[in-house]
Amino acid sequence: MRAEFLGMVSHELRTPLAAIKGSAATVLATNQNFAPAETRQFFRIIDQQADRMSRLIGDLLDAGRIAAGALSVAPEPSDLGELVEQARTAFLSGNGRHMVRIDLPPDLPRVMADRGRIVQVLNNLIANAARHSPESAPIRVAAVREGTHVAVSVSDEGRGVAPERLGRLFQKYGGADGAGRGVGGGLGLGICKGLVEAHGGRIRAESAGPGQGACFTFTIPAAGEAAEDRADAGRAPGRRASRRETRERPRVLVVDDDPRMLRFLRDALVGAGYAPLVAGDHKDLARVLEVERPALVVLDLILPGTDGIELMRTMPALADLPVIMISGYGRDETVAQALEAGAEDYIVKPFSPTELTARVRAALRRRADPDPFVLGNLAIDYDARRVTLAGRAVELTATEYELLRVLSLDAGRVVTHDALLRRVWHRRGKMKANPKLLHAYVKRLRRKLDDDPARAAHIVTERGVGYRMPVPGED
Repeated sequence: MRAEFLGMVSHELRTPLAAIKGSAATVLATNQNFAPAETRQFFRIIDQQADRMSRLIGDLLDAGRIAAGALSVAPEPSDLGELVEQARTAFLSGNGRHMVRIDLPPDLPRVMADRGRIVQVLNNLIANAARHSPESAPIRVAAVREGTHVAVSVSDEGRGVAPERLGRLFQKYGGADGAGRGVGGGLGLGICKGLVEAHGGRIRAESAGPGQGACFTFTIPAAGEAAEDRADAGRAPGRRASRRETRERPRVLVVDDDPRMLRFLRDALVGAGYAPLVAGDHKDLARVLEVERPALVVLDLILPGTDGIELMRTMPALADLPVIMISGYGRDETVAQALEAGAEDYIVKPFSPTELTARVRAALRRRADPDPFVLGNLAIDYDARRVTLAGRAVELTATEYELLRVLSLDAGRVVTHDALLRRVWHRRGKMKANPKLLHAYVKRLRRKLDDDPARAAHIVTERGVGYRMPVPGED
């Protein structure tokens, strides 16, 4: 991989270097007499190619920082429309020939962004779309609110991506397609991934296949909630802020057998205003959970003699807490297993302190103060413990409401039978619950929500596994 990478770097740098050398040599030749306009054109080529080399070297440095976990960002409340306009202006002023169409809703919230870095992400995605699209096809930039984040998409009508390549696009050199576009293609997308994740977001690619175009979407925290979470004790009390300004800093338990990682995580959490608790041995986990009662757990996937997924399945005390899994394994299957076991989030090593603390803030916010849930004609107001269906109140028992609350908070993910029994019955001190009782409660809940089991609109059965509620807007 190193030899292949060096070959791609030398190829990418050699092209602008050759243009610079050729233009300079031509102008300096003693036997040539150029008109002033021709001389300026040669200097313009030199200037443009020097800028290209500078960008390539900057990409290489950013890739190194991402790989070392040393990339840092400084988010601040920002207007997304201004950032998109900066990226479009930079693209067009750089001789971009494609039309860039922008579709941003007027009520879009501000975002927590390191402005230069997010413009860099947009520049890379727009340039990537332009490379793979005919000049007559427009590039579209759109954005929508997704819970506590804003999702920004850049789509094109170009060559598209084969399904087997989608999973490799954001690897460091996975974007190379054999045509010599390793640094300008795969590395650029890998940098986008590192920058987005440093903000606490995610990035993904979608394509219907070759010739069908492609869409790259990344998420970034909305500024309203993120800015409140960044405030500390110096802020005046008022409205929802008082719920977060607790008497003591939120406790975050970190479980990892690597002393260096424990120190890194502890320092990052202290710097963000949390009170970290560290445990190097998972055998102490049950005792620490009972005595310290942390607000959140950061759990390493691989531990001596066990793993984080197994601990979540066998330790009921973890079921009531948001758990962020950390691991060097980024395979989709591993991430899916962790999320299905009940993990709130999953972070792949290496990661920056900014990404870690952004994920911790988001997880605590979702648990402590979730937004009202709306799915079709079903609405759940968590603060008022009120459930309505097409505007009419739905009378639920305490257990029925708790079952619906747990499923809705994990909307889009399958909650297993065991997890539901732990989180609904064990948490409320009812230890005699069994799967038959769970099925009976789901049946009663469906009847009150006018749900047809054959075509469930609210509670979907995943046979042999558990239940899930669709994400709002899911077909």
